[in-house]
Amino acid sequence: MARRRETYTDHYEGDFGLSALTAAVCAAAPVDVPAALRLAAGAANLCAGEGAVELGADVRLLLDSAVPEEALRAVWLAATGGRFDPAGHGMTTRAWLGRLAELYPARERTPAPRHAYGYAPTRPDVDEARLREDVVAEIRASAAEAPALTAPPLSGVPAALEAIAEEADADLALRLYLRVLKARHIPVDKAQFDRLMVLDERLAYPGPLVYDGLDVRWPPLDPARRDAEGDFGLSALAARFASPWHTRTAEGVVREAAAADETAQTPGSAAVLLLQDAVRLLDSPLPTGTIARVWAAASERGYDAEREGTDARDWLRTIAEVCRTRLAEVAPAYVPGHSPARTELAGAVLEVLRAVAPELADRTVSPHASPLTGTDAAEAVAAVVTEADPDLGFRLLLRLLDVLAVPLTEERYARCRALGERFGHGPWLVSEAVERLVRNE
Repeated sequence: MARRRETYTDHYEGDFGLSALTAAVCAAAPVDVPAALRLAAGAANLCAGEGAVELGADVRLLLDSAVPEEALRAVWLAATGGRFDPAGHGMTTRAWLGRLAELYPARERTPAPRHAYGYAPTRPDVDEARLREDVVAEIRASAAEAPALTAPPLSGVPAALEAIAEEADADLALRLYLRVLKARHIPVDKAQFDRLMVLDERLAYPGPLVYDGLDVRWPPLDPARRDAEGDFGLSALAARFASPWHTRTAEGVVREAAAADETAQTPGSAAVLLLQDAVRLLDSPLPTGTIARVWAAASERGYDAEREGTDARDWLRTIAEVCRTRLAEVAPAYVPGHSPARTELAGAVLEVLRAVAPELADRTVSPHASPLTGTDAAEAVAAVVTEADPDLGFRLLLRLLDVLAVPLTEERYARCRALGERFGHGPWLVSEAVERLVRNE
């Protein structure tokens, strides 16, 4: 039997199939057969009963494979934390899987509904041979680096997982491998976590399936690290205020931004980066009025500090204090520091700014509320580049282009992409900000 690949994000919010069952068993007290069957029914009922499709497919793939009984038992016990041992109830592991197969026979999924605008759901195009190689490589990486996986009672588990990947299904082997890591609290380093997330994307898993409950050895917080895929810091916060936010307080929006770590970031990274931006502006020689103009432009006047009875520097102090509170919660040992500003890139940012200056001149930020011309906003951004931080200035320039809907040639867009790469920004920062503005020449 070959697995029919699905875009699992269309159906599930987390784990599914046999690996979801092992997670449920692991989270329970020691269970008997009736309790294990009730937990299996829960896994089958996921997604309005469509969970039975993956559970049935997983079980049948193992039963139809040449994976030996001792390998099946080793993985089952490791993934369930030993909460339910079929041998203790007069069954082999294969017999237990057979019982599940009777209850949840392999079947085709009910066709998923079409997406908005009539687009049919897609299925991932997976190179099965390459997938097997990559899954086996990750299992071996853990076996080489984690002593717990090579010592009793887990010493046979890596080879057993490899057998499942090679003889049954690499997708299932990966999910069971993740369950073993989580059940046995076996840490992975950041490099391996990044590789696991690549597999996650390739298989169209729901994101939490990999990272939820995984013990990652995160690198120390570092304001110089650029491992966010999209925008961050003060420019990302300003974008939040340009959207409807009035059901929350202003500080509430800042708290959300300070806690918005991406899955590949050390917890606390969003707060560290936002704090660095705020402090750089606070410590700069920029006039408070210039900072106010920059914020007004980047936030599209979504929050006006002066109208709220404070000034731009006091607003930055509020942002900084929220970030420090967040860091005290998630990284109490962290001592705030700042990376050197990339001053060598100031000229390149100003070149882009000068190139778009004519298009900025005839535009206005929020013309119905204290108009701010594009030229005034651009001059304020240029001051950030030269007096505070070219990285922050570049991100604020992208915000300004987005807010004012300035059309870009393909050549200017390419320059922005290249500059983002020089700053070390993630792959989506520039494209999400301004790709929609590109016009064919």
